Amino acid sequence: MTDVIILHGAWHQPAHYAELAALLRARDLSVEVPDLYELPLAEGTAKVEAIVSGSSEPSVVVGHSFGGVTAGTVRGAAALIFLNSWILDVDESPATVLAETPGEPGEGLIALPDADGRLRLDPDDARAKLYGDIDEPAATRAVELLRPEPPSIFDATPTRVSWRDTPSFYLRGQRDRTIATPLPDRFAGRCSHAETWDTSHSPYLGRPAAVADLIQRQCPGDGG
Repeated sequence: MTDVIILHGAWHQPAHYAELAALLRARDLSVEVPDLYELPLAEGTAKVEAIVSGSSEPSVVVGHSFGGVTAGTVRGAAALIFLNSWILDVDESPATVLAETPGEPGEGLIALPDADGRLRLDPDDARAKLYGDIDEPAATRAVELLRPEPPSIFDATPTRVSWRDTPSFYLRGQRDRTIATPLPDRFAGRCSHAETWDTSHSPYLGRPAAVADLIQRQCPGDGG
């Protein structure tokens, strides 16, 4: 049985969420953090749905940042939790949404192509915007774990979504500077419930116990 499935954001990997997963396991919850790196959206969705369908009880699916794109398409979950996430509708892609939504100066991440054509984050910019409220050495370790992404991440386009008919919760970081200002309100409006916390982009590192509490409350049998 898998109680909680955590979906990593772009440039991230499962190791970023090790502390949160350990906290949840200490509460007798079963946790999986699948690696969706370079998988097309449909394949990532299928991988997560296989975990959901193999569980005896519906799982809670947690999507961080771009992980919310996949989370919002997963069927059969007990609940969806979005941590500063992207939530796309059918036929939307990050590229089209960004083209229609100019951000404020200084918003968004600095990503430059490397020799292989993948987009690599600027370490100093990532430290400030992804982990601005995270103490050392956790922030340094998180930056070291970042990996380059293919530009195709911005082309992910759902052909169906599940967030319309699944209980959902949106957690917005008041100090998040990675998503253009109007978009978090739009994404939060697509969820059943939403809260704003005084965090930056990575509350699972800045306030891991509080995020674990939030997730546990949504698990079947835990009062969610």
